[in-house]
Order: sequence, then structure tokens, then C-alpha cells
Amino acid sequence: MAATADRDDPETIGRRVQQLRAERGLTQKQLAEQAYTPAYISTVEAGRVRASEDALKHIAARLGVAYEELATGRPAHLAVDLRLRLTDAQRTLATGEAGPAAESYAALLAEAEAHGLVAEQATALLGLGECGLDTGDLTVARQYFERAENVLHDAPLTARAPALRGRAVAHYLAGELRYACYLLESTLDELNRGGLHDPDVLLLLYASAIAPYMDMGAHARAAKAAELALALAPQVADPALVARMHRQVARTLMAEGRVAEADASLAKAAELYRGLQIRTELANCHWMRGYLYAQNGELERAEGELREALTMHTGRNAALYSSQVAVELADVLHRLGRSEEAATLLRDVLGNLSPERGAVHAAAAHRLLGIIAEDARDPETAEEHYVRALSLLERAGAAGDLADLCRLLGDLLRRTGRVEAALDAYRTGLGHRTVPGTTTLGPAPAQPPL
Repeated sequence: MAATADRDDPETIGRRVQQLRAERGLTQKQLAEQAYTPAYISTVEAGRVRASEDALKHIAARLGVAYEELATGRPAHLAVDLRLRLTDAQRTLATGEAGPAAESYAALLAEAEAHGLVAEQATALLGLGECGLDTGDLTVARQYFERAENVLHDAPLTARAPALRGRAVAHYLAGELRYACYLLESTLDELNRGGLHDPDVLLLLYASAIAPYMDMGAHARAAKAAELALALAPQVADPALVARMHRQVARTLMAEGRVAEADASLAKAAELYRGLQIRTELANCHWMRGYLYAQNGELERAEGELREALTMHTGRNAALYSSQVAVELADVLHRLGRSEEAATLLRDVLGNLSPERGAVHAAAAHRLLGIIAEDARDPETAEEHYVRALSLLERAGAAGDLADLCRLLGDLLRRTGRVEAALDAYRTGLGHRTVPGTTTLGPAPAQPPL
């Protein structure tokens, strides 16, 4: 049935048979013998009959071409060759060469479109989307993921889920946390309610939901997503997917104070990525370990891990990720007493961050610059940075960070004698702290039948 559905229409096949027969100097009688009649070949060439699979195989053998080429117009083994080259492009991206990978994916996309290979088109579009995430071109990445969804509009949700996840990650990196959660949760809900229990797809989505949940302050949902991801992991064979899960789960373990377990989870992820030679994700493991050590007060170790991550991301021109790592490195430098070095680093990277590109880290940069300004007894500059950070976090909906920033701003306003303004800032912070993450998220999605 699949082969029949993939065929061209009878008229197109008929013209192809007629052209190939003429090129080979065969008559209709020669093409027909010995299983069919010349009259039947005539009706096939005229497009008046839809030839059976057996008939097309007979005609293809007489013409000396592959059945697939006769039925679809595609050279034999083209799809297999394209898939192999798509794997090569994926390997190029994994080593951190997003530019060359994007060039390969674009060429393969054009080839897949020319021959009507839907699955290969979608794979190339997903690859181009991942290249966009890697380089920080979030609008372009989102457009490629949307195109992949459109190409697969007739496919099951399990096939479309990676494109939906890519779009959610693009929105998350742009600072649109609520919408990222909505995309992931609605997809999970539809999969689970529909009984579409695909462990690979579910693990991909649950692992991707952890970061936006954490940034929104929805720690309970992040912990639940981590729990479900860990339960699904034994059913998943893809080591890259399992590694991604371990890296994301580490965030929830950190939030619960389970430092040793978080470190072990990151070590597992790093080991898998090292074996797979996926440099992009290996750099992110160094980044996450730096964050872990910073949270645990091991500042020298944190600096080493973050500098390693920064070097790896800078080396592959990943401007957005480099800027985000630099913000966290600046925080460590400030805590080590090197505030001037931290401030210089922050000013250098702020140009790569904006409300539409890394909003949460842009807010973190302004917050830290505000603290450094306060330490230098420059309350006006400090207030300016705090207000800019507040605007970025309100737009993103990062509840936990908002509450902490409102405390900082309130303390500054109180010290400068503006008590009413300070109270307003405190009230705003309390409002975000009261029910973190629940004011912008609906009911939790249905759970898989584990």
C-alpha cells in the first residue's frame, strides 16, 4: 500500500514509460511480451489505467530501470543516499560546525524537494532549525521548524513532535517562557491522551520542558517532568537523547540541593556526548557543571568549567550560547572579588542579548551590573540596571528571578529614602513568589501510561 501511495499519477507514469521505451527503441509488443499485451501497454502509456505493482515491475525490468525510478521518477536508491548525507550533515553540526552543516542541509533540502521526498525534506528542515538555534538566529530557526511541521502536516503527531519541540526551544531562548511551556505541554497532553506512547518522543519533550519550567519558577512541574523522563529512559535506545535527559534532570536535582546526584547526572551526560563526539552538548555540560559548582560555592572549579564552555562555544561561533555562559562566568568572577573584570565581560556580551534573544540572561547581566554599581556606591546606575532587568523578566515570565530582583530593587529604593516605591517593589516580588509558575500555566498535561 505504501508503494502504491508513493507513486506518481497514471498519466505521468504513462509518459515516463513511453519516453523510456522510445529511448531504447522498443515497440509496445516487445515491452509487453510475454506477460502482457501491446494493447495493455498502450493504455498504460496513455494514462487510462493505473498499472498494478506487478505490471510496473515487469515494465521496469524490460526497460532496464529500477521499479522506484519508473513509479516515482526518482533515481534508484536516492532516498537512501540522501539519508546517509543527512547523517553526515548531522555529524558536522554535532562537531560544532554550524555554518558548513547549514550549507549541507540546504543543498539536501533542495534535492529532497525536487524529488518529492517528504521525510527527507523534514529532516533537512529540522537540521537547519538546529543550526539556527546553534548560531542564535532564533527567528530563522523557528521558521525552519514551522516549515518542517507543515511538510509533515499529514503525519502522526509523533513524527511532528521534534519540529514542535524545536519551535518551543526557539521561543524559550527568545525569552518567551510561557509559550514554550504551552507548546510542549499541549503536545505532551495530546500524545498521552491519544495513547501515542512513543518513549523517544516523550523523553525528548519532558527533558525540553525542564528548563522553561525552572526559569518560570514552576519547580514542582520541572521535578515531575524529570521524574517521568527518568522513568522513560530505560525504554530509549538513542544515547544522545538519554544524555540530553541527564543534563536537564541535573537542574532539578540542583534545585533540590542534591548536588552529588546532579554532578553524577552531568558526568553521565558528558561521558555519552564525549563518546558520540557531540561538542555542542559537551560544551553545555561544562556550562551546567560550572553553574552547579557556583551554586555549591566551589568558585574556582566553577570558573574552570565555565571558561571551558565559553572557549568551546566561542570556537564554533555560537554567539548566543557564548553570551549566556559569559553572564554566568561574570557572576563567578564577581563573587571571587574580580568585579571590574566581571563588569567588562558583561558589557562586552550585552550586545548579543536582547528581549527577543536570551532575555533571561540579559536580565541576569543587568542585575549583576546593578549589584556591581551598588558596591561602587552608584545607586542611580544600579537602579537603571535593575529596572531594565525587571522589564526583561516580566516579559519572559521568569517568576523566581523576578521575586529576587524586586527584593534588590526594593532594598535600593528604601536605602535612598523612597519608601513607598520600595513597598511597591516588595509587593510585586511577593506576588511572583506566592504561586511561582502557576499564574501563567494551565492544568498539568496528562501523564504517559508508564
